[in-house]
Amino acid sequence: MEMTGIKPTIANQQTSLSALQETELFQAMSDQEAYGLFAASQKVELEKGTILHLQGDKADWFYLVLSGWVKIFRETLDGEEAVIDLATRGQFIGELALLEGGTYSCNAAIAETTTLLRMPSSMLSAAIKNNHSVALAMLNVMSGKRQKQLKEVEGLKLQKADQRIGCFVLRLCRGQPSGAKDVVLPYDKSLIAMQLGMKGETFSRALNKLRLATGVEVTGKDVRIPDIDQLSNFACAACSNEYPCKDLVKKLDKAVQ
Repeated sequence: MEMTGIKPTIANQQTSLSALQETELFQAMSDQEAYGLFAASQKVELEKGTILHLQGDKADWFYLVLSGWVKIFRETLDGEEAVIDLATRGQFIGELALLEGGTYSCNAAIAETTTLLRMPSSMLSAAIKNNHSVALAMLNVMSGKRQKQLKEVEGLKLQKADQRIGCFVLRLCRGQPSGAKDVVLPYDKSLIAMQLGMKGETFSRALNKLRLATGVEVTGKDVRIPDIDQLSNFACAACSNEYPCKDLVKKLDKAVQ
């Protein structure tokens, strides 16, 4: 299918290459595989609302998010959306389609203006078949996504709605251990509600409960957290992980290196 709303950009090759070099898949490739994949890549900027691909489409491309947010979702016959994930900088989209019959298992749409690196799936497929290290890296990617999904299922099963919102807000604090902090919601509240498995009215009520329990104030996309300790004690009470979450610590450690 053809994507609408694409704006071809003059690729900043160094920025794109640096982003690729940070990924485990690219690091596992031979120099020849890595150079070939990068040489075949295309950098594109997409506006909010653009459909990247639909469930069942042939997976000719996979993508690396350079900036912005991409909504991964499924849609019911009556038009209801179930948000599976929100992909952002450094995350791949569509790479697992190679292991799922060569078609995309979900829809993908641009949640906020996003810059992507688009790459041929055939080249990744060849690298997986010919290079043991790339195959292992792909398994690690799969494992990471599975762990994230398990955490989300745990939240839906164990946490109340206000605790799930609190957990979402905590992750925006990027590991700050205590004190007050101001953060900005990365995308629309309606999308956050869907990601957390709530209807809009449930999200509004839960947000008010969170304010009463922790003092967290939300105005538009601006969030004021008066006490991170208080928020973490409240949100993490029904969670198997302590704040900051292990996956977040790994990301922060990697960013510092």
